[in-house]
Amino acid sequence: MTEIRFAAEVRSAEDKLLARLPEGELMARASAGLAATCARLLRSSGGVYGAQVVLLVGSGNNGADALYAGAVLARRGARTNAVSVGSGETHDGGTTALLAAGGRFVTAEAATGLLLAADLVIDGIVGLGNHGPLTPEAAVLANAAVAGGGLRVAVDLPSGVLADTGEIPDPAAVFRANVTVTFGARKPAHVLWPAAELAGVVEVIDIGLAGNWDEPASWRSVGPPEAARWFASSPSTSDKYSRGVVGVVAGSGAYPGAAVLATGAARLGGAGYVRYAGAAAEQVQARWPEVVAVPGRVQAWIVGPGLGTDSLAGEQFHSVLTAPEPIVIDADALTLLSGSSELLELLRSRTALTILTPHDRELDRLIGPLTLAPSHDRLTLVRRVAEELRCVVLAKGPTTLVAPPDGAAGYVVRSGSSALATAGTGDVLAGLLGSALAHAVAAGSLSAARATELAAAAAWVHGLAGRAASLGAGGQSELESGTGPVTASDVLAALPRALAGAGLPVG
Repeated sequence: MTEIRFAAEVRSAEDKLLARLPEGELMARASAGLAATCARLLRSSGGVYGAQVVLLVGSGNNGADALYAGAVLARRGARTNAVSVGSGETHDGGTTALLAAGGRFVTAEAATGLLLAADLVIDGIVGLGNHGPLTPEAAVLANAAVAGGGLRVAVDLPSGVLADTGEIPDPAAVFRANVTVTFGARKPAHVLWPAAELAGVVEVIDIGLAGNWDEPASWRSVGPPEAARWFASSPSTSDKYSRGVVGVVAGSGAYPGAAVLATGAARLGGAGYVRYAGAAAEQVQARWPEVVAVPGRVQAWIVGPGLGTDSLAGEQFHSVLTAPEPIVIDADALTLLSGSSELLELLRSRTALTILTPHDRELDRLIGPLTLAPSHDRLTLVRRVAEELRCVVLAKGPTTLVAPPDGAAGYVVRSGSSALATAGTGDVLAGLLGSALAHAVAAGSLSAARATELAAAAAWVHGLAGRAASLGAGGQSELESGTGPVTASDVLAALPRALAGAGLPVG
């Protein structure tokens, strides 16, 4: 797993390391890693010698890193030009190194033309301390770099994005990178939408910060190894009961399809037995004859997909909420929850584990009755909701966040794609996760930490299924190949491939 660190954490770790290193050593490590990455990129597109390189240089450390890296490239034969961006002076040592290597400084006016012809542009305008959009002058240069079509490399993070929140104060005044070279650890802007889209491929350079962090990382990025390990299959000696029994309360007269999707996914998530207890039994059993629709014991519940928000739905949700088993709460149940102080208090009083699966608008509705101020810091906000409600919170979105109820490390999941932005895919995720939860109960391994891991793994597998569903013949997406958009049923059908670990590319 990859650690994600906030700007203040990075500064603190750097300060500790700086106190023990010779002057300039930390910057030398960073600029050497940056130069090596840039040289590799140039070699893959024609070579370093003779390449046209432009440095966008601010007055801070990122600008200094760009200057030192530019000096390395100039010594290897690149035609390296730098432009000072902003009112401050550029770094003395970096400036001297660049000029000594044969590089030169040019005006902003001259740089615009050079950017249009550049093979490589290095963005060192601003760094972790940035709090706003690029200046008009810097925005003109950043946009010229994009128009030129050369490789674009950001130092630490693209200038014009906010490190801790991934916000872009002005989308027209930001650097758009193909590659971002960052130091010590990924920052939130590297994984949170929309900034992650501007960072491109993120490469983390080890500059020796390990062992200098004040606290363990509060967020980690989940990848295929973790998802596979956490979603491990049952031993061959298990039977349907020892693999767990999951109950599904979903669907209504208006929305029977949600019940079909949720129960279909529940069949695949690890549990051996699916028991349906909603208002769409006829439709569910017509599609999934192995699902049982009579009352009986369960080991975990899924409640909410297509349930509706009328009085009957409220009674069904209340019944599940007062049950002693773990629950996955999704969709309409989240709407009922956010509109009732009684239900919120019942939720807080539960001793069994509960997982909430809101998308952004559902999360916003929950924040109101919790008296939590809306925030652009999505990482901190999701964590506060989890702690306030004493639940695992799986916040769905372009980047999915999974926060535990006890302040332990949370997880960032980026396996999904825009293919999942269609009605019903959340029902599939709820079914998959609830089934895995029942399986964990049957195995005697459920804890807050285990539930958080399962939520992250389910989100990762669900994202992979979305990608699998979007692939048409020849590896084209269905949208590209003209076969039509992906549906929730397509995602459900792709779950077996995702659970089997289909080797699809994951960002």
